[in-house]
Amino acid sequence: MRIVFLGTGGGMPSRRRGLPAVAIKYAGSILLFDCGESTQRQAILAGLGFKKDFKIFLTHLHGDHVLGLPGLLYTMSMLNRKDPVEIFGPAGTKEVVKSLLVTTSGMTDFPVEIVEVDEGVVCTSREYTVESIRSEHTVDSFAYRLREKERPGRMRVEYLESIGLPRGPLWGRLQRGHAVIYKGRRITPEEAVGPPRKGRVVVYTGDTRPTERIVEFSRNADVLIHDATFSHDLFERARAEGHSTVREAAEVAAAAAVKRLYLFHISPRYDEESERLLSEARSIFPEAYLPEDLTHFDVPYPSDEDRD
Repeated sequence: MRIVFLGTGGGMPSRRRGLPAVAIKYAGSILLFDCGESTQRQAILAGLGFKKDFKIFLTHLHGDHVLGLPGLLYTMSMLNRKDPVEIFGPAGTKEVVKSLLVTTSGMTDFPVEIVEVDEGVVCTSREYTVESIRSEHTVDSFAYRLREKERPGRMRVEYLESIGLPRGPLWGRLQRGHAVIYKGRRITPEEAVGPPRKGRVVVYTGDTRPTERIVEFSRNADVLIHDATFSHDLFERARAEGHSTVREAAEVAAAAAVKRLYLFHISPRYDEESERLLSEARSIFPEAYLPEDLTHFDVPYPSDEDRD
């Protein structure tokens, strides 16, 4: 599970930061959260590729979060894509996407499937579930949570070796939950395999004020990517514009007991003040990070102690 920060700014691009777009590469899929201008170029620079399973999750319909869609979709067409692309977003997403495509005088050579979401499960696969809740912004807006499904428990190697069960297909059957017979002995998954292991969780808030609902939605997440548009000296402006300050993002991370916080949607005014913003966050939540465009993070599996 690799998080790639394609664009980390907000409002307008700067010399240092592009507009919002975060890709998660996982299980043969690309899950893209928001799609600011030039997202397709950033994806190419990052070496992401355009996987067969490509899903886009829009938090809201402000221009800095959606105006990269035509370029991204047309680039895929030029690469002769035939597989569908799924786009999830708030009410109005269908009209906005269709208008963007018509206005830019082109159509895609592959299906674009648009789903307008509400709170709850947005989509699910064999490996993961994506859920949403409403965030607090100036327009209808959602935060998303990618939750990896539980993985099978660890094999009890010492026990299996002590009874002489050879490694191979029988071990696989046990890990998939099936009993096996070996030399007349019935071996059950309960005695051969440890408890299921917790999956990884990533939360992406999009633009939002800090809320108790976001705290609960992010509880114990492995990664929280939270709006941090302004430093705290512009608290009143952040509140008026439906954004969070760096300090507020750190307070959410601390209250939710997440493992790692990434500050996101940074105003262009802070292009030369990254260290100040990071210090503000780390004074409250030490595991805060301020990613640059095209940086990435491989999300580790939780340790067994974190299971509960």
